Amino acid sequence: MIDWLLEPYQYEFMRRALLVLLVTSVVMGVVGGFVVHKGLAFSGDALAHATLAGVAVAFVAGASVGLGALVAAVLTALGIGWTRDRARVSADTAIGIVFVAMFSLGIVILSRRASYTPDLMSFVFGNILGVSAGDVVGSAVLAVALLLFVGAFYRELLLVAYDPAMAATTGVPAKLFQYATLVMVAVAVVVALKAIGIVLVNAMLLIPVSTAALFLRRLPSIMVAGALIAFGCAATGLHLSYYAGVATSPAIVLVACAVFLAVLAVTSRRGVRLVAAAEAEAS
Repeated sequence: MIDWLLEPYQYEFMRRALLVLLVTSVVMGVVGGFVVHKGLAFSGDALAHATLAGVAVAFVAGASVGLGALVAAVLTALGIGWTRDRARVSADTAIGIVFVAMFSLGIVILSRRASYTPDLMSFVFGNILGVSAGDVVGSAVLAVALLLFVGAFYRELLLVAYDPAMAATTGVPAKLFQYATLVMVAVAVVVALKAIGIVLVNAMLLIPVSTAALFLRRLPSIMVAGALIAFGCAATGLHLSYYAGVATSPAIVLVACAVFLAVLAVTSRRGVRLVAAAEAEAS
């Protein structure tokens, strides 16, 4: 059993992959807690797709593709908040308008290229086994900056997440922290982008935290449990991809889905038993 667990990590690329997945899991747990609580599931998917514009611009200009993705994600997050406030439309409508514009821009730019390169397509489908030492460092720097921000302003973020109007009455700049939450999601997406890819990044932002929310109620506990579940699923999917020869990112997401369904089955049965016991006691 020990040999089965350790054999993949004789290779440097597998060690880098596991390290990036650890960083990604922590970020997904923390930011995913706010995303699920605030009902911002669509924002994660939208921001992931919107990064295509930044990736495309950076690729054509010969600049850092990761930096292009970060700039595009942050600009999209700010654009969503601005459109929601100025146009007085719902958050979902604002997200849909801005993300479609950015995604279409990315497609237009890429359509001018004769062909897609493997490096560029790794941002679409993920390439966890191809992450470099620079990718590991870049993800870690973004993750540390994000976690420091959450730690410094956790109370304000929590108040705005639960009740923006109440937060404003206590002197918290609610609108500023609503924008900050969107930017946090943007940064989280970029941290996971090279590992998981545009197509699947939203799944890891939502599924582990949603699994934790099935049996926990307090947001800090959900964040910690979500990060642990995310890393457990990521490590399991990484092993499955190594031994079964399947794509890593989909394997990780499928493991996370299986864990969610298993926990849902257990918690649902427990809920049914509790209701039955309460009804029996009442009668």
